[in-house]
Amino acid sequence: MSTIGFIGLGIMGKPMALNLIKGGHSLYLNSRSGVAAELTAAGGKACDSPKAVAQHADVIILMVPDTPDVEKVLFGANGVSAGLGKGKLVIDMSSISPIATKDFARRIAELDCDYLDAPVSGGEVGAKNAALTIMVGGPQAAFDRAKPIFEQLGKNITLVGGNGAGQTCKVANQVIVALNIEAVAEALLFAAKAGADPAKVRQALMGGFAASRVLEVHGERMIKRTFDPGFRIELHQKDLGLALAGARALGMSLPHTASVQEMFNACVANGGAKWDHSAIVRALERLANHEVGK
Repeated sequence: MSTIGFIGLGIMGKPMALNLIKGGHSLYLNSRSGVAAELTAAGGKACDSPKAVAQHADVIILMVPDTPDVEKVLFGANGVSAGLGKGKLVIDMSSISPIATKDFARRIAELDCDYLDAPVSGGEVGAKNAALTIMVGGPQAAFDRAKPIFEQLGKNITLVGGNGAGQTCKVANQVIVALNIEAVAEALLFAAKAGADPAKVRQALMGGFAASRVLEVHGERMIKRTFDPGFRIELHQKDLGLALAGARALGMSLPHTASVQEMFNACVANGGAKWDHSAIVRALERLANHEVGK
C-alpha cells in the first residue's frame, strides 16, 4: 500500500480520501477548511501545510477548486514543492487550465518528480461510491504507478495523453454535461408550461433515445427542487470559462457553450453561485415565468 498525501477535502476530496483510507493506504491530510474528524477517526493524519504532506507522502493528490488554488498549494509558501524529494509523484485531480497544467508539470519534473493531471467526473455520488471517471494526462510509467490508487477511486480510468491532456478531456466533458443539463431543463420546462406533468414526461423519456444520466439525476433534481450542490454552479462556470478561453486561443467558436455560460451567469447574478448546476433551470424559469415543479 502507498503512503498518500491528500490536499483538498471538500465535497469531492473528503469521500475520495476516505475511500483510500478504507483501501488500506496511509493518508496525510491537509485542507484550508481543516481536516474532518471523520477522516482522522478513520486513521488519516492531519498536517498543518501542503509542505508537511509532501514530506510524509510518496504520492501527493490535490483536489482543490481552481488553477490559482493548485498553483498556491504546489508552489506557494509551505507548498508541496518545498516538501518533495526525488521520485515522488504529484497527482492533480482538480479541474483546471490545461495550459497551466503543462507548466506545473514542467516545474515538478525539474524537481525529479512525476506529475499527472487526473481530473474526474461523477460528482459527489461518484466520489462516495468510488465510481468516478478519471481522465489522465502524463507519462505512461507514472500512470502505471498511480493506477492501483485510481482503481480505488473510480471505474473508468483512461490515460488520454501527455500532461494537459487529462484537463483538456475534462473541459470537453464539462461542455457536454452543461449542454445536456440545459437541454433537459428546457425540455422539462416546455412540458410543464404546456400543461404536462414533468415527472411523467421524464419517466417516459427515460425509456427512449433521450434517456441519459443527466435526465435521470438532474431532471429529478429540477422536478423535486433539490438544488443543494453535488457540483456547484460557480465551479461549472469556471470550467466553461476554460473551454471558452481555449476556444479563443484555438480560433474556434463554441456558440452553445457560450449560451449555457450566460445561463450560469444569470444564476450567479441571482445568488446561485453555490446552487447545484441543475439549478440552471431557474434561469430559464425566469424567462418563461413558470417553474418546472408547478
